[in-house]
Amino acid sequence: MITDLGFWTLQALNALQLSMLLFLLSVGLTVIFGLMHFVNLAHGALYALGAYFAASVAAMWGYWAALLLAPVAVAGVGVLLYSGFIQRMRKSGPMAQVLVTFGLIFVLLDMTRIVWGDLPLAIEVPAMLGGRLAVLGVEYPTYRVFIIVLGLVVLGGLAFVLGRTQIGAMIRAGVDNDEMAACLGINVERLFFCVFCVGCALAGLAGVVAAPLLSVSPDMSLQILIPTLIVIVIGGLCLLQRGVAGALLFGFVQTFGAVLAPQLSSVLIYALLAAVLVIKPVGLFPAKG
Repeated sequence: MITDLGFWTLQALNALQLSMLLFLLSVGLTVIFGLMHFVNLAHGALYALGAYFAASVAAMWGYWAALLLAPVAVAGVGVLLYSGFIQRMRKSGPMAQVLVTFGLIFVLLDMTRIVWGDLPLAIEVPAMLGGRLAVLGVEYPTYRVFIIVLGLVVLGGLAFVLGRTQIGAMIRAGVDNDEMAACLGINVERLFFCVFCVGCALAGLAGVVAAPLLSVSPDMSLQILIPTLIVIVIGGLCLLQRGVAGALLFGFVQTFGAVLAPQLSSVLIYALLAAVLVIKPVGLFPAKG
């Protein structure tokens, strides 16, 4: 097994697929926390809502309609949350934000149970992505390759927007100094609102792409919360690098740890988290200043 190149290739692809799925989920929370300095623990509940919306839409119009419509629906929920809670809680401090958003987890959890019930739902992989592809000499499921490609596309799109456009410059200015950005004529509140909605849509997108791999159940929001927070803590406070670095480290440590040291697989990721916090408490990519 150790000398089998195909084995290492397969595990690397599995790690990359897990990393891209975690990146899609964590990057939304990253931009919300990095720009708004708001601790939104209910982000995982939005991911679960995305999966449930996708299950409902896919049952009527198919997977591709769900891929387009479910993130929009989750962004709509984000508009309601921002208007009802987030905007009022932005200046309340991290403890109040944690308490309110932690309570929202259970509110949204019960709402999903009321609407969709307790039984797990499933989404079929679309026929176009149902086969297998030869990747570096290894037969690998096409849908998992699609997740990797989608994650890279989102990464490239965000990198272009944040680094090459005027909107990206405004976002970076808001991160560095929101008061000075407001003095320069940037509508910081509107910018915060748009970023929050985009972050919610990315959580919904992660729910859609994860639904065919995992059973859609009410407690999936709690299952993903700890991995998402670990990804963010490992990365640091930089917007894009934070999500990529943390997701890649988590994905590769989790995947190769489960294969090479299964008896320690549940401990390795927490050992990595502890090492990062001890050696570099601000994360691998801290914010400037």
